[in-house]
Amino acid sequence: MIRYTLICDNAHEFESWFASSGSFDEQAKRGFVTCPVCDSARVERAVMAPAVARTDRGARPAAPATDAVPPPSAPLPASAARPLALMGEKEMAFRAMLTALHEHVAANAEPVGKRFAEEALKIHHGESENRAIYGEATPEDAQMLHEEGVEFLPLPRLPEGRN
Repeated sequence: MIRYTLICDNAHEFESWFASSGSFDEQAKRGFVTCPVCDSARVERAVMAPAVARTDRGARPAAPATDAVPPPSAPLPASAARPLALMGEKEMAFRAMLTALHEHVAANAEPVGKRFAEEALKIHHGESENRAIYGEATPEDAQMLHEEGVEFLPLPRLPEGRN
């Protein structure tokens, strides 16, 4: 993983992680990298010094904890005073839509748990009453349902803990 300091065309700086340099280039080209402050998709890498860990030396002693936190009378650095956007508006809207979808399914369909594939197949063949169901299926179950011509859709999971 690579952490880049990024800057948008409105001079907002922020950081983001990417699997590789090529991953950043591809995502930026497709407009997937946006500024969390102004939502601009015109984003480029800011000039930064790489942090490279050396393996030819022994472990460095940890700095004392008192050096890590400035004394209460010291002003916070400007970077600490800026608000940090963990999720942009698009991400929050997407999560809200996903939550609403889960609530709609729970309110309008019958939970069948791990019996989903079995029950969906029975409904498809007319052996069980036609109704909306939801539950869990293995990839093998999903492949079998697809081959049988059963119409179904995967329901994306909600982020754990609604982060």
